[in-house]
Amino acid sequence: MAAPIDTEPITLTRYVLEEQRKHPHATGDFTQLINMIQTAVKATSSAVRRGGIHKLYGISGSENKSGDEQKKLDVLSNDLFVNLLKSSYLTCVLASEEEENAIIVETEKQGKYIVCFDPLDGSSNIDCLVSIGSIFAIYKKSTDSPVVESDALQPGSNMVAAGYALYGSATMIVLSVGNGVNGFMLDPTIGEFILTDKDMRIKPRGKIYSINEGYESYWDPPTKEYIKNKKYPESGKPYGARYIGSMVADVHRTICYGGIFIYPATSQSPKGKLRLMYEVAPMAFLIEQAGGLATTGTQPILDVVPTGIHCRVPCFIGSKEDVEDVIALYKKHGYPK
Repeated sequence: MAAPIDTEPITLTRYVLEEQRKHPHATGDFTQLINMIQTAVKATSSAVRRGGIHKLYGISGSENKSGDEQKKLDVLSNDLFVNLLKSSYLTCVLASEEEENAIIVETEKQGKYIVCFDPLDGSSNIDCLVSIGSIFAIYKKSTDSPVVESDALQPGSNMVAAGYALYGSATMIVLSVGNGVNGFMLDPTIGEFILTDKDMRIKPRGKIYSINEGYESYWDPPTKEYIKNKKYPESGKPYGARYIGSMVADVHRTICYGGIFIYPATSQSPKGKLRLMYEVAPMAFLIEQAGGLATTGTQPILDVVPTGIHCRVPCFIGSKEDVEDVIALYKKHGYPK
């Protein structure tokens, strides 16, 4: 017997409209912006689903600013996000992982919002069908002066909203507008994102750590000691290890089950590997809105002021007590040095 149809679903658009009504002076621009982003996510999800059939997998023949080979789907998803956001008349600066410089929107199309995004995170997993995703962070322009790239260089504490889309067994948008975290799953029969995971909260302490242990020899002493403590505890059971290699998927699992996601600095990458503005900062915002904690080891991630749109930071994000253990170890080892 088919499941009954919900005749009063809370769609993502309805949710944002209800949030808008809580702010009497709201113009509706933010609601329209979220609609543009969800359109880009729907189009990207569709492309991911039929990528193999239409030969969208494989290398496109170009590299992004970070030196990573771009997949065909990377380029497609980036074009979708850029074109939809530029044509919305709501944005003034766009910062994408796939673009060397920030995109300054044409003056006649400029709005007040700055959007930083990774249009297709975890793309190294595309060809083997592992879950991938999109990440975005939204800021407001803080000055009345002509728009420049540096307008995007704001700490995560200034963020208006953040979210990610997960393209897995279903397509889901996880979003925070600054008052908690909610998950919306795409119902392909009606083409709408439906609220399915209300007020998502992360456990105070988890039982899972997520890190690429292949780089252990390059870790700093606090990271080595932390993982050793989780694998060989003095009492109790050891933590389980889970690492997918797609940040969206790893962080989503961390929010759902608790624990910690780690991408530390190494001797090979002393500033870390993940990019602050469109990977680490929006994920830190979501984790903290869900009751967790996010740190570089020595500094709250949301306090870090970016030095460029592609700057990198180490990150430890997840359950509050697990991350506090990391912070304590960095202090024990005398960091920052």
